[in-house]
Amino acid sequence: MAARGFIAGIVLWVVTAICNPAGAGAEARLSKGQILYVPVYSHVYTGDRALPFNLAATMGIRNIDLTNPITVTRVTYHDSKGRLVKRFLSGPLTLPPQGSTSFYLKERDTSGGFGAHFIVEWEAPREINEPIVESVMIGARSGQGISFVSPGREIGTPAGR
Repeated sequence: MAARGFIAGIVLWVVTAICNPAGAGAEARLSKGQILYVPVYSHVYTGDRALPFNLAATMGIRNIDLTNPITVTRVTYHDSKGRLVKRFLSGPLTLPPQGSTSFYLKERDTSGGFGAHFIVEWEAPREINEPIVESVMIGARSGQGISFVSPGREIGTPAGR
């Protein structure tokens, strides 16, 4: 029994090492602001008949800088055709050092479609560690569950940065 646990531990280590090679994404990147595209999936397709499997989604913004706040100036949600579906902020939102916030989409909200995404804009008065911005999708049905993470990608810089 102990050998089985040891082997499972080795397998987990190997999978982790393959999926996240040493140093991948570990370098510190500094910025004064970014515009980010964050993919989010309101559903995925399953089975031979491509049946939709609805997912709840949470998009998180984590200020990983140890000493400086960031100001989130825009969080918008867009559908598969790029059309604006929802604005999430009525004004700027300041995240303190190591602070975070999240934005939630219900499992039954399929308004975005398969190609939905968030646009997130943030800024800081000086160069700081870039925040981690990613979406987490999760769904469960008939004893089956699915979850995955989708990282944000920089597509521009705020005006004047």
